[in-house]
Amino acid sequence: MFNFFKLIKNKDNIFPIRLYNTLSREKELFKPIKKGKLFFYQCGPTVYWTQHLGNMRAMVMADLINRTFWYFGYDVKFVRNYTDVGHLTGDNIGDADKGEDRMEIASKREKASPKEISQKYIKIFENDVNELNTLSPDFKPKATEYIDEIIDMVKILLEKGFAYSTDLAIYFDISKAKDYTKLSRQNLEENISGAGSADVEDLNKKHPADFSVWFFKAGKHKNALQYWKSPFSSPLVSNGEGFPGWHIECSAMIRKLLGKTIDIHMGGIEHIPVHHTNEIAQSEGVNGVPLSNYWLHNEWLITNSSKMSKSEGTSFSLSDIIEKGFNPLALRFFFMQAHYRSRQNFTWDALLAAQNGYTHLINIIQSLGGESGKIDEDFKKSFSEKIADDFNTSQALAVLFEMLKSDISSADKLATALDFDRVLGLKLKESIHKKIEIPAEVKKLVEKREIARKEKNWPKSDELRDKIKDFGYEVKDSPAGPEVYKI
Repeated sequence: MFNFFKLIKNKDNIFPIRLYNTLSREKELFKPIKKGKLFFYQCGPTVYWTQHLGNMRAMVMADLINRTFWYFGYDVKFVRNYTDVGHLTGDNIGDADKGEDRMEIASKREKASPKEISQKYIKIFENDVNELNTLSPDFKPKATEYIDEIIDMVKILLEKGFAYSTDLAIYFDISKAKDYTKLSRQNLEENISGAGSADVEDLNKKHPADFSVWFFKAGKHKNALQYWKSPFSSPLVSNGEGFPGWHIECSAMIRKLLGKTIDIHMGGIEHIPVHHTNEIAQSEGVNGVPLSNYWLHNEWLITNSSKMSKSEGTSFSLSDIIEKGFNPLALRFFFMQAHYRSRQNFTWDALLAAQNGYTHLINIIQSLGGESGKIDEDFKKSFSEKIADDFNTSQALAVLFEMLKSDISSADKLATALDFDRVLGLKLKESIHKKIEIPAEVKKLVEKREIARKEKNWPKSDELRDKIKDFGYEVKDSPAGPEVYKI
């Protein structure tokens, strides 16, 4: 995807950004490793199934952060990975070394190779994030493309004494990590005692919380569908064949593409206690320096008072909302109404309200005419302050609507709105000359209802409103006249 932000960055106009760092549990002033540059990594999807709306929310939130840094003049190098091997189902219970590889589950389910599964669901994912108007990352690496880099890291961990080998796997020894729980701040012994009923799958693990960086093609994984030769040895696998653990994959891709220390690492809050904690331990073991200076974590999208989850049967995909007649950009608008660190409750009524709100915004933009004036500096400053305060999208949207209601000229309103949309990504420019297509039958009903309203024939007006709804549209009254929305 063409990244127009690279054409408009201004390195002399970098706005101070404050963000909440999970590592310190405080909001901090962002200080980049290199002036004017941002090295940014987001944990991407495991491509074994269509991603649900909770995953899409995470992608939109990262996109808003990416766009914010571009808006303030940073040259962003953004990486989001694809996990296509090694992510076991035990992650659902807090132990990513247990269970079955998700890619293998999908292969059996669909009678296709892991590579075919990966290609299929990456294509769906790419289509979904494009529909949501997210900017494409600079790199979108697959774990299976970085096996050599992963093996190099495992070798270093063994050489430095951070890892040890058993017949079944190579494990990172958490007792060798400096301040292992500094990100999660959890009492490790309490966690372990609470999980004591789980089966121990490798009796030669030194500590229950030690985690695999390489699984040998042995034991429960002797029939693994994806495996590679390695220089490691096991009494059960002479040529070291196996596959990487989930955590080491991100560390290897970050090291190769962004460097030993990056500015921002982002993921969901579920990544804090295990995945990100383990990334830190192994990366710092290899590199001897911090993995990331700032850790950002988005909260869950919930439905029925619990996390939206495919495994729990509570997930909806982007195709589900499109089939119900919703605009993907209305979903993006919905996501922006809650802070990325706040839980957001998904309901169809809430999405309908967001679609009506987005349509109302587009109607306003279209009413301004096509001539763009000057950006209003006072509103730009207010917008910048909101979005620079830990990416407060809901307050930034409030500034947008306040500006549109102000007494500045229509041309300046349009210019200012289009400037804000560099961050918001709501395709306001594209909407200027793209009117909503309303069927002729609906237009006639709207006209008749307007006549009834002027005659104060309220029963007739309500009757016509109901007929309009029967066609799948809703009419709302505004000072500028009736506004029609698709429902």
